Amino acid sequence: MPTAERTTENWNCVVDCPPQVYLIDLEFGCCSAHTLPELTDGQSFHLALAREDCVYFLGGHILSTDCRPPRLFRLRVELLLGSPVLSCEVFNEGLSITSAIATSVGSAHEYMILGGYQSESEKRMQCTYVSLDDVGIRMEPREPPPWSSEISQSRTWFGGSLEKGSALIMIPSEGNPAPPDAHYFYQVSFQQEGDAEDPTQTCSQESTDFEDSAPLEDSEELYFGRDPN
Repeated sequence: MPTAERTTENWNCVVDCPPQVYLIDLEFGCCSAHTLPELTDGQSFHLALAREDCVYFLGGHILSTDCRPPRLFRLRVELLLGSPVLSCEVFNEGLSITSAIATSVGSAHEYMILGGYQSESEKRMQCTYVSLDDVGIRMEPREPPPWSSEISQSRTWFGGSLEKGSALIMIPSEGNPAPPDAHYFYQVSFQQEGDAEDPTQTCSQESTDFEDSAPLEDSEELYFGRDPN
C-alpha cells in the first residue's frame, strides 16, 4: 500500500497488485524487475520449489476473488548474454493449498508437502510427494499420519520444516485447561523404505505436552515436554 494511503486503521492491510519477478545479481549488486502476462493476479501464501533454471509455484490465495485455485506455475529463467529471458507456463494440475510446509526427503529435489489450508475454514489433512527432474514436476498423494484428535479438531495450525524429512506443527490449546498462550507441538517425520528403485514414504507423528514443563522465560510463554504420543 502506498505510504500516502496508509492510516492507523489500514497500515497492515494487504492490497492485491500485479506481481513482478525480480532477478538479483549478488555478484554485481544489481536488480531487475520483470512483468509476465501469465502472472496477472496477486497470489500469496504459495509454495515455491526450484531446480536449476526453473521455479515452480504451487497453490496460493488470490485476494481479489478470495479463492485458492489449483494452479501450477513454472517460471524458467535463461541467463543469456545481454539480458535474461523469462518464460512462464500455467498448468491447472496443481494444488489448492495455502500456507503449507515443504520438507525435503530423499534426493535434493524431492519434497513432502503437508499442512496448510484448502479453504478459508478447512485445513488440508493430506500429504503430497513432489519430485523435480529434467522433465518437470511430478506429484503423488501420500497417506498422512494418523493425526491426533487435537490436530484434527483444531481450527488453525502452522509450522515449518526441520531437518531433512521432518516438520514441526503447532496448534493452539483450544478449549483445554491450559494457559491462554499455550500450544501443542508435533514433529512429523517421513522416511523411505524399500530399495532405491521403488522407494515409498512412511510417516510418523510425535507429540509434545505442556503439563509438566516449566514456561520459557521469553515474551511469549510456550509450554512443551518430551512425552511421545
